[in-house]
Amino acid sequence: MSKLISGAEYPLAKIFSSDFEYVIPSYQRPYAWTEDQASELFDDLFDFYESEPNEGYFLGSTVLIKQENRSLAEVIDGQQRLTTLTILLAALASRLQGVQREQICGYIKEPGNEFEGLESKPRLALRDRDRKFFHDYVQDLNFEELMGLDDMTLENEAQVNIKKNSKLFLESISKRLENDSRKIKKFTSFLVQRCFLVAVSTPNQQSAFRVFSVMNNRGLDLKPADMIKAQIIGQLETTDEDEEDEYSERWENMEVHLGRDRFNDLFSYVRMIFAKEKAKKSLLEEFKTYISETIKEPAKFVSDVLEPYARALAIIRNANYEAMLHAEEINSHLQWLNRIDDSDWVPAAILFLSKNENNSTDVSLFFNKLERLAAYMYICKLNVNQRIERYRGVIEAVEQGRDLQSNHEVDLKDKEKIRMLEALDGDVYDLKPAKRRNYIILRLDRFLSDGGASYKPNVLTIEHVLPQTVAPNSEWKTAWPDDDERDKWVHKIANLVPLSRKRNSQARNYDFNTKKSKYFQGKEGVSSFALTSQVLNESQWTPDVLFRRQKQLMEVFKKNWDLSSTSTFASNDKPTL
Repeated sequence: MSKLISGAEYPLAKIFSSDFEYVIPSYQRPYAWTEDQASELFDDLFDFYESEPNEGYFLGSTVLIKQENRSLAEVIDGQQRLTTLTILLAALASRLQGVQREQICGYIKEPGNEFEGLESKPRLALRDRDRKFFHDYVQDLNFEELMGLDDMTLENEAQVNIKKNSKLFLESISKRLENDSRKIKKFTSFLVQRCFLVAVSTPNQQSAFRVFSVMNNRGLDLKPADMIKAQIIGQLETTDEDEEDEYSERWENMEVHLGRDRFNDLFSYVRMIFAKEKAKKSLLEEFKTYISETIKEPAKFVSDVLEPYARALAIIRNANYEAMLHAEEINSHLQWLNRIDDSDWVPAAILFLSKNENNSTDVSLFFNKLERLAAYMYICKLNVNQRIERYRGVIEAVEQGRDLQSNHEVDLKDKEKIRMLEALDGDVYDLKPAKRRNYIILRLDRFLSDGGASYKPNVLTIEHVLPQTVAPNSEWKTAWPDDDERDKWVHKIANLVPLSRKRNSQARNYDFNTKKSKYFQGKEGVSSFALTSQVLNESQWTPDVLFRRQKQLMEVFKKNWDLSSTSTFASNDKPTL
């Protein structure tokens, strides 16, 4: 009788061997990893490879429907990682020749063996829509042809991601391994021998989904915070049960106040404050490594570290700082920080607030600058490793008690200000994901409303005033006869407005006055957004208007985010008339 569930940790040499033939079912989502995730994976692998010559690297887990003693494995969870690792192996193989290339290709495709009854086939078969594309260009190592394809000709986003991640890995191999066959061989050996995945196999779909659900359960499962508590409270040097109960109660009060998930997050933030680098091992291992000296005095750790950090985290996440001065502006900065689609800024925020909570003037100045720094990295799409390295400097400056008024690490450098202005002055509508452009538009709208507006719309859409497509006989064609001029301005911030309503496909082609009266105005003839109200006050929408408006809006960003620098930045050139 076959086992219901089995699981084991395997090196990639075993994961990509004849023991497993992976198939991605058609009901699975497409390949969705972007360059951010692919670059993070490569950077993490390479950094670990260089810094830990004898340690193993854990890549996570995959859940499979797989019968015992059979290689066919239907992937329920883990397809993104398996696909990305296949692309990486193929990129490495493409930079080698002869026997070494063939040997790496053995991890990508089953070469077949008549005597063992093994058919030649790819080790990983994607969904039907992308299977041939992935095989022909990646698994057959036809990267030169792949790079020559226009993204617009690709069938879907999955194929675009495959192409972009292939390019990223090829460039990373060139940069970090210098396309040197000896270096590529050593790095590949590390990948297949010292990088591990846990493969959890079940014989049927029902069991597989139950395993997947349990592995991703966010309910009352045992979390790292529970195990850390057992270690710390257990180390209290006391025979007084009342004292032990007191610290247990204080611990539980923090957990109740923050909520279970946020309390667990707190330990990741504490680890970052002490380690000042991205985690390479499990939270429990790294917590012991970096905070071992502090937790030798558990009472002191709870009183001097955990409780003030927990209080700071609660204030930060709830945006409820209280003080006689500056409280409103501080909470406004916290609200905007919490809109950033990452939490890498939180450890620096916790550290500063826990040390300076009673100095509202410094707290206000710090969060003003931290919000700008976080916005810069979000808008300019810095990856997680770049963000962590940047925040590391901020944490160190806070620990040293550096003066906020004199060249603090939380300040933007001139080159960062220029990069941020260039992004804001570019095609904002094209920024992906859409959350980034929404953030920029709403942040600008808040600046224009003098901080008085609040944003909790059930539906937010970003609309073009000048349509993306102009009919030949429309008023838009008369006002904008030059196609190149129209293309230059259509996605810029001067041409975008926020609306608290669903998109109306018919409204996109309205002329300007009809758009204003029927689409941009609310029920009372006004808009709740300052940006949209500005458009309502314009009598026409021409290249001259957008040129003027773009310069004005860029000045708003410069003023409110203090983006002036010793270098010069010029907004878009005056339009062709």
